Amino acid sequence: MFVKPEARIEARRLRAEAGLPISAIATRLRVAKSSVSRWVRDVELTAEQHAALRLANPLYNAQLRGQSARSASTRAVRVAAQQHGRELARRGDALHMHGCMLYWAEGAKSRNVVAFANSDRHMMALFLRFLRSCYGVTDDRVALAVNCHVNNGFSAPEIVQWWLDRLGLPATCARAPTVNRRSPSSRGRRGHTLPHGTARLVVYSTFIVQSIYGATQEYAGMERPEWLDVR
Repeated sequence: MFVKPEARIEARRLRAEAGLPISAIATRLRVAKSSVSRWVRDVELTAEQHAALRLANPLYNAQLRGQSARSASTRAVRVAAQQHGRELARRGDALHMHGCMLYWAEGAKSRNVVAFANSDRHMMALFLRFLRSCYGVTDDRVALAVNCHVNNGFSAPEIVQWWLDRLGLPATCARAPTVNRRSPSSRGRRGHTLPHGTARLVVYSTFIVQSIYGATQEYAGMERPEWLDVR
């Protein structure tokens, strides 16, 4: 069923301003509760709104307890992964240190995903070697996304294949490339300074990214507690 964007906007307003329960919002807007739940899951409620929901629905307390328990459990997993990274760092493996330092400089600071992007093929190859050697990442877990221009004499598929060849990855790792179109102000120029654009390696793993965070703190002799809960 097609849902108008206006319904999502109104659902978020009713949740944020009126603190209505999901079922009430779904009934008012004539949409599925699952849709409302997805739309408003990041909307923060005030203490008063939480209290009103508890009075209106005895099951709400049980739901909150369940959410709290799940949150504590997943956080404990992240803590353990960071400790694993600290232990790896103490072994003094050069490749592991290099990979963690690269990620500290160029990696996306996500809680659950390893995402590393750069235009330098040697840097990308080194980081991939780090993932394969230090964390046992196999090719089927790697996604490769390319961001490029196509005014350099290469087509987008050719650029993607160039990166696959340089990184030793199969075609199944490639995702649809992002092609940047030339602006009117750049039409007189010969080409872009990065003929093969930039590549981004992605591995969906809470354990690996949190292990990297733990190791980075150990290597640098610092504490970054916010990395446990970064979004």
